[in-house]
Amino acid sequence: MSGVTLNKVIKRYGDVQVIHGVDLDIQDGEFCVFVGPSGCGKSTLLRMVAGLEETTSGQINIGTRDVTRLDPSERGVAMVFQTYALYPHMTVGQNMGFGLKMNGHPVAEVNEKVSEASRILKLDAFLDRKPAALSGGQRQRVAIGRAIVRGPEVFLFDEPLSNLDAELRVEMRVEIARLHKEIGATMIYVTHDQVEAMTLADKIVVLRLGEVEQVAPLDLYRNPDNKFVAGFIGSPAMNFLKGTVKGGVIEVRALGMTVSPDITLPSEGTEVTVGLRPEHAELDQSGDAFTVELTEALGGVSFAYLTAKTGEKLIIEERGDTRSKIGDTVSLNFEMRRIYAFNAETEARIR
Repeated sequence: MSGVTLNKVIKRYGDVQVIHGVDLDIQDGEFCVFVGPSGCGKSTLLRMVAGLEETTSGQINIGTRDVTRLDPSERGVAMVFQTYALYPHMTVGQNMGFGLKMNGHPVAEVNEKVSEASRILKLDAFLDRKPAALSGGQRQRVAIGRAIVRGPEVFLFDEPLSNLDAELRVEMRVEIARLHKEIGATMIYVTHDQVEAMTLADKIVVLRLGEVEQVAPLDLYRNPDNKFVAGFIGSPAMNFLKGTVKGGVIEVRALGMTVSPDITLPSEGTEVTVGLRPEHAELDQSGDAFTVELTEALGGVSFAYLTAKTGEKLIIEERGDTRSKIGDTVSLNFEMRRIYAFNAETEARIR
C-alpha cells in the first residue's frame, strides 16, 4: 500500500481551467476525504488520481511511482463508483472475481480472494445470489468487495453512498470505517456530505472552484481558516452577521450589542463578518432583537429561524422541554469564545 502525492496538479478543458494547481500529500494508510459543494472539482480530482481524467500539468505520485501518464490499470488503484455497475447475470461471487478472472488469475486464487473479501464485508450468505436479489446497501458492498479483490495500493470512492436512503447511508458509513480499520489501506473518498467527511476522515480536503480551501483533520469544525470553510462544515451552517470594529470591540447591529472575542482586531471602522454556530447560542425569551419566523421540531432538537430588526437571518438550535413559537421575540445568549470573526473583504479568519 502507498500514499498519494499531488504536485501542482492542473486540469483544463480547452480554455476552461477547473483544477488550479492542487498540492496535496496523503500518507500511506490515511483516509482522506475530498468535500465541497457541487462543481468544486472533487470528483474531477479523484478521477485524475484514477487516470480516468488526463492531467493537463503537474504530477501525481502513488508511493514512489510517477503515475501521471499511466493508464488506470497500471496505477494500482481500485475505484468504487456512485452506481454499483454490477453484471446482472452474474452472482455476487462472480461479480467480485470477474476482474481477476479476465486477467488470467488461477481459479483457486480468485476464489480465495473472493472468499476473503466476502468475509470482510459479511457477504458469505449472498455469494450465490444475483444483484437483483440484493438491497442497495448489499449491492454497494459487492462493489466494494470487487475493489478489495483486486488488492490495490489505493482505494478511490466517488460518492458511493449517494444512492442509498438515510438509514443505509449510516450503516454503510460504519461498514466503510470498519473496512479501513481492518485492511489499513490508503483511501480517498469524495462526498458533498460533510457528515460523511467528519465521521470517516483522518484528513479532510475542502475544495471550492477547483482550489483547496483548507486541509486539516477533524478540527476544521473548531478551527476553520476562512468564512467558506466555517460555513460549509457544520449543519445547519454557521450564522454570519455584519459587524464593525469600534472602540476595541465589534459592533453587531443585528444582535443589538457589541462582542469582544479574544482575537487581534483590525483597525477602527473595519467591516468584519461575525460567525456564530446554531448550537453555540441560546434563546433569551426576555429580549426583542429577533422575531421567530419559523420553527422545525425534530424531536430531541428544534431549529428556530430568526429575523433581526436589521433584516439579517439566523438559525438557532433549541433543546430541552421549552421551545420557541412562531411570532416570539427573543435575543441571544452565548459565550464570547464561541464567536468567530472574518475579514469582510477577503473572508480570511481573524485570529
